[in-house]
Amino acid sequence: MQHISKLFLRLSLAFGFLSAVADRLGFWPVEVSAWGNWKNFLDYTQILNPWFPTVIIPTIGFIVTTLEVVFAVCLIVGFKTSLFAKLSCYLLLFFAFAMLTTTGIKGVFDYSVLSASAGAFSLSLLKGNFLEFDKYLLKQQ
Repeated sequence: MQHISKLFLRLSLAFGFLSAVADRLGFWPVEVSAWGNWKNFLDYTQILNPWFPTVIIPTIGFIVTTLEVVFAVCLIVGFKTSLFAKLSCYLLLFFAFAMLTTTGIKGVFDYSVLSASAGAFSLSLLKGNFLEFDKYLLKQQ
């Protein structure tokens, strides 16, 4: 069962990241979208990062989006799962801290950011390589 739990954590975290990216790129219908487009996402990014100058916000948005895509792909294929799970945990904790200090505690809980971070941390501790690229890499060594 641990293999199934690990796979479930990998995929749920990965698709959570990809869903958020799809939303900010306008791929989700307006009725279910949080941001709906890149501009709205950058406006929210500015709210979460008021200490950064407005001119830097597009770069921050691009970096975060790129990290989410890279982390998601690595989690889906099972490449360096423990590492990318830990990095996902830290990224989600950063989001939670930014949300907490700027918009309050409600959004942190409504968007389950702490739950996702805890899931990523738990994933980083699980052993085994069920349906993971790492399993193939270990055989090569």
